[in-house]
Amino acid sequence: MSVALPSLARMRQAARESVSGLPRAYWWLWTSTLVNRLGGFVAPFLAMYLTVDRGYSASYAGLVGALYGLGGAVSAVGAGVMTDRLGRRPTLLVSQSATAVSVAVLGFVQHPAAIAAVAFLVGMASNGSRPAVQAMMADLVAPEDRIRAFSLNYWAVNLGFAFSATVAGLIAEHGYLALFLGEAIMTLLCAVVVFVKLPESRPVREEPAGAATAAAEPEVGLGTVLRDRGFMAVVALSFLVATLIQQGFVGLPVAMGASGLSSSDFGLAIAVNGVLIVALQIPVTRFIERHREPTRLLAGAALLIGYGFGLTAFAGSVAVYALTVCVWTIGEIINTPIQMGLVARLSPTHGRGRYQGVYVLSWSLAALVAPLAGGAVIDHFGADVLWAACAVVGTLTAVGYGALVRAVAAEERDGEGAGEGEGDGVAGDRLGSGSAPEAGGAPASGGAPEAGESDRPVAAG
Repeated sequence: MSVALPSLARMRQAARESVSGLPRAYWWLWTSTLVNRLGGFVAPFLAMYLTVDRGYSASYAGLVGALYGLGGAVSAVGAGVMTDRLGRRPTLLVSQSATAVSVAVLGFVQHPAAIAAVAFLVGMASNGSRPAVQAMMADLVAPEDRIRAFSLNYWAVNLGFAFSATVAGLIAEHGYLALFLGEAIMTLLCAVVVFVKLPESRPVREEPAGAATAAAEPEVGLGTVLRDRGFMAVVALSFLVATLIQQGFVGLPVAMGASGLSSSDFGLAIAVNGVLIVALQIPVTRFIERHREPTRLLAGAALLIGYGFGLTAFAGSVAVYALTVCVWTIGEIINTPIQMGLVARLSPTHGRGRYQGVYVLSWSLAALVAPLAGGAVIDHFGADVLWAACAVVGTLTAVGYGALVRAVAAEERDGEGAGEGEGDGVAGDRLGSGSAPEAGGAPASGGAPEAGESDRPVAAG
């Protein structure tokens, strides 16, 4: 007993340190995320709904999933611009209301063309909130706390997902319509939380008083983002990681269904993903925050994700499928807070929506490519070839992360002593874990605390 008490005390202290110091508005945003994900019934079961319940082919399920991803890709950049111009709160309310309506309609449509069209609209509406949520978190939370804040938000996502995936699998045994209507209701509830409790957090741009102020707060356009070579390298690698993770919700359910396993079997296997993230995300993030160069962990995370899916080729039971989910989930746990914190660090205050929109675009394009590729490979070559390809992509992604870190280190050495703002690559300290000094960025009138400027120079665009 005397041995257990110190351990319990340390656990309590760690829990307090993990949640302390974050503003109240952040916790309402966190709550809205949790509510949304508790009702996230449809996306994980869409492929199985189409192939098992409706009897369509894996290729058609892949097409519908790709249109869902295409809708998300269309909205990602537009929602990023809307987040910067109109504000985070209006973008969230429009996106969540549209999601509730479109997902309910998807449960009723019957014709294959109508299903595909509405799936496109659902993808568009649901993805529109992501740039706003991530920009708002960067607005509300101090730089040194952002990895922790993104990690806690991701923890809420997966706490909700672990519940919804398990419950949805059981509900689906009695009919899929309840899944669509349940998600619509929970999304509306999420919009209510945003409307009632969340203030606008978009920083107010100060009017230039002179040349120095104008230079300190340049305009940020989409061209600025696309010319940022270091950031776009991060986006490209994020796309590869996302393409792999998407197979857990596209290739995995189709392969399990083809093996004779049920929707509840898939629900139990994929729920391991959420449960493991809930159990490990916070302690792993605490380790990452103490790591001097956490981005070096991204290469190892890519290998775990790629080879975790590669091991699926040897699965034949729910237990073994769940074991492979454990492997790639550990990689996801390591990758997510580092990547999201890095994107926030690279995003200038008045361009956060655009930067986050382009980052979200990488996931949207993955949601477009992964179903098409996964469905076609399974139909023509079999699931084992798909899992082998995942291992190859994971290896290439790890090499890419390693090359990025080495290139940044070389650029930092070559540019040592150069003036601030020279070059357009990612500065080495911005790939590291240290907090950056912030300046500028007045808070919006809604009462959100000042988050300030990003420490990286941004060219006008």
